[in-house]
Amino acid sequence: MSLSDLPGPVPDPAVVRGGTTTALAEPVARVRPIWVTGVVLVNLGINAAFFGPLQVLLGLQAAHFDEGQKEAILALVTGCGAAVSMVANPLFGAFSDRTTSRFGRRVPWVLMGAVLGAVALVALAGAPNVAAMTLLWCLVQAGANAMYAAITAAIPDRVPVLQRGTVGGLAAMGQTVGILIGAVIAAVVVGNFAAGYWLCAAALLAGVVLYLFKNDDQQLPPTERPPFNLADFLKGFWVSPKRYPDFAWAWLTRLLVSTGNHMVTLYLLFFLSDAVRLKETEGIEPSFGVLILTGLYAVSVIITSVLGGRLSDRMGKRKPLVIASSVIIALASLILAFAPTWIGGLAGAVVLGIGFGAYLAVDFALITQVLPTGMDRGRDLGVINIANSLPQVIAPLIASPFVLFWGGYVSLYVAAAVIGLLGAVFVVKIKSVA
Repeated sequence: MSLSDLPGPVPDPAVVRGGTTTALAEPVARVRPIWVTGVVLVNLGINAAFFGPLQVLLGLQAAHFDEGQKEAILALVTGCGAAVSMVANPLFGAFSDRTTSRFGRRVPWVLMGAVLGAVALVALAGAPNVAAMTLLWCLVQAGANAMYAAITAAIPDRVPVLQRGTVGGLAAMGQTVGILIGAVIAAVVVGNFAAGYWLCAAALLAGVVLYLFKNDDQQLPPTERPPFNLADFLKGFWVSPKRYPDFAWAWLTRLLVSTGNHMVTLYLLFFLSDAVRLKETEGIEPSFGVLILTGLYAVSVIITSVLGGRLSDRMGKRKPLVIASSVIIALASLILAFAPTWIGGLAGAVVLGIGFGAYLAVDFALITQVLPTGMDRGRDLGVINIANSLPQVIAPLIASPFVLFWGGYVSLYVAAAVIGLLGAVFVVKIKSVA
């Protein structure tokens, strides 16, 4: 499928209904392929700039500072970055909601985030010590999350409900391709982390160019922006489950499925070396095995994110596909649990990618349909993103006892399947979306 296949006519005039400003109205005009391309490229640039350092470059730099303490240094840097990410995403989303720039609500934050992230990446190349490295990576996280919060909120701002699965799937494709490009950048520099950071900065800036010129972002008139009150602003980050139960169930299901997915991938290197014994059985280095499995997983995600999102638009239904994709993710965990072989690993990676790609696209579309208000789309999607970030913290805490004390990898992957299936069960609780 190409972007030109996006169904339906593309009327340019924005729609204003019931006296509501265009920026806050529920969109009904289908977005243009060039706009979707811009959104995809922003997601690609963010993930290339983020995962290149995270996968390889930060580790190389940590070893450069102190070979004997590289693990501790890397844990410190990435832990601080993760903490910044959890705060920055909803915070910048809320800032973008209130932005009244003539360029629109989201564009200024995409631009500022790209500049901040690129400058910090370039500075990382010459960081003189661990403290500077940590600070600069936190600034990269802040910039990338400002961009991600804004570009994610732009989708419910501009895309009508019946096109969101397709656009969400293409955005997820861009994210996955960006991860692969980040891995390629890290491989190409062959140990030269400084050059890698420069390439990541270039990818980040290149990714935003088309969107900046073809964004169709709508201005929020100052008269439509509520007066600022710090107490109310901070209270707004708590979205009441009692008042907005569908939003709460969507957040919980995303948390559970993401946690299960992280538990599957967290110890993949150790699973291949200790359970599969890949070096002895197949003559393949476990690190190379991880690369192969990651590539298969990524290709599956790219394919099913696009197909799954489009299918959900055609069906006009989200929940059945979210449930089905969650079950497929759980099946991948069970394959790894009960077939701890190289063939089982290959099958598990493909099945996991099939399930998670469809899940990313369709669940995102579902989430955009349970957002409480048009005014706070950026903030509320940032709150949802906590359910993506939090598993990075809690998955190791849950997984470690299973591996060390409670039955090893079989019990770990069975537990991951159960947690993911709970996410599928709770999707049924969402009432306002079919």
